[in-house]
Amino acid sequence: MEKKVTITTEIITLGQFLKLADVIQSGGMAKWFLSEYEVYINGEQDQRRGRKLAVGDKVEIPEVGVFVVAGE
Repeated sequence: MEKKVTITTEIITLGQFLKLADVIQSGGMAKWFLSEYEVYINGEQDQRRGRKLAVGDKVEIPEVGVFVVAGE
């Protein structure tokens, strides 16, 4: 089941998104998390914590969950 994560800006970085989605506890954990887990954005693997996400993007992390970026 997809979990919708609402952002209040037009774009958000993958690192910020992971924190907002409660996948990691702090922004500092993003680099470690992305080195340990495969992350797919709209079906393509991407490990860059600075990757920009916009409303409608889908983030899939096997064994963690599926998240959709939602607007206000």
